[in-house]
Amino acid sequence: MKRISPGMAVILSLLAIFALAAAAAPLLSPFDPLRQSLLMRLRPPGAMVSGKLLLLGSDDLGRDLLSRILYGARASLLVAALSVSVSLVVGTLLGMLAGWFRGWTAILVMRLVDTMLSIPAILLAVITVAVLGPGFLNLVLVLGLTRWPRYTRVAYAQTLQVATLPYIRAAEMAGCGPLRLLLRHVLPNIAGPLVVVATSEFGLMILFEAGLSFLGLGIQPPYPSWGSIMSAGRQYVARAWWLTVFPGMCLFVLVLCVNVFGDWLRDRVDPRAQGR
Repeated sequence: MKRISPGMAVILSLLAIFALAAAAAPLLSPFDPLRQSLLMRLRPPGAMVSGKLLLLGSDDLGRDLLSRILYGARASLLVAALSVSVSLVVGTLLGMLAGWFRGWTAILVMRLVDTMLSIPAILLAVITVAVLGPGFLNLVLVLGLTRWPRYTRVAYAQTLQVATLPYIRAAEMAGCGPLRLLLRHVLPNIAGPLVVVATSEFGLMILFEAGLSFLGLGIQPPYPSWGSIMSAGRQYVARAWWLTVFPGMCLFVLVLCVNVFGDWLRDRVDPRAQGR
């Protein structure tokens, strides 16, 4: 078994830090992220106001930026996790059904996949959110229901391979129903590639959430999101650079770590990578 390299150990540590910071945001935040104060408006990083340290500065409404970034991490990770879960369940179910029953089921499902993939995902998400209205639940559903085709393709191809294995045929001849076969025998054997896809999609969901929030179609003010923080700070770039730089850096580092972790996980799951 391959040992974890020092570089990957750093990546995993950063991911753990982001996860813990998001989970413990109420304990780590020095201020209420929604509390406004004109006395603290647009203070630079390290400023002291009434004996209180603003480590990363404050925004145009006097809200502590560090507190808002911590709560923004919680929003981004939660949206990404839930949307990936929705797309994973929907895509895997459709892909398994198409790969198992084949015929017209496979034709209909895969043509639907081709249709969905022909539409730019971010454009479809923007249009759908604009129609349904912004909000946390709508954001999760939109992101989840626009990214399922990738899982469907992987589940379809993997199910076609697994369905021909001898023990699957033996279980089928022993009277095992399709539902039991798919859940007990097929799904465990195709879970590895699907987890790899979910890992790579997780970083993309974080970017989509930030992009939609930046456009005003995601997490709605006053609740913080990295995208909405950068959107509010873009008009103060010349005089308050920290409003866009710090959340932007967090977004960059988190997505980079997720993508590197996804590549590492793919090499671990792919048997062809074991000899490298």
